[in-house]
Amino acid sequence: MPSDPPDLTLLTAAVDQVADLLGRVDDAALDRPTPCADWTVGGLVDHVVHAPVVFTTIMRGEEPDWASAPPRIGSDRVDRFREASDGLVRSWESAASDSPSPLDWQLAELAVHTWDLAASLDEPTDGLDPRVAEAGWVFMTAHLRPEVRGEAFGPEQPAPPDADAYTRIAAFAGRVV
Repeated sequence: MPSDPPDLTLLTAAVDQVADLLGRVDDAALDRPTPCADWTVGGLVDHVVHAPVVFTTIMRGEEPDWASAPPRIGSDRVDRFREASDGLVRSWESAASDSPSPLDWQLAELAVHTWDLAASLDEPTDGLDPRVAEAGWVFMTAHLRPEVRGEAFGPEQPAPPDADAYTRIAAFAGRVV
């Protein structure tokens, strides 16, 4: 008997927030630094726009090509992100409850990079839906142990006591906040 599809409210909120921030990226900002030492805003945009493609690939039971760089994204970044995210949502709508790509992992990835993008654009995060970052934070704190952080996530950093959910998850992911 098939299980009920997951509640995609948080995924939809995460996608909408990222799309909104991507819409605020001016081409002149693409060379700006980000909290990710190896990425410019352009590299972060490429990664974020490609993330739903990677998630969908994993959900199909296929292995993404982790070694290849994501494609360069032009000024159609919002449309391309929305298209890739629509495919991800469709995958979730037909997914079994034992998907090889946990929804909360996807929310964590999107929440951390939402903070990265907002910080790079000097945009506040306190108005974003905190439930997205909170769900991602719960997943990350349960699964992102020091021995599996790799190069993508530095050691956990301190967050101010009054930090919003996006700042807390960014600090846990190794971002200096």
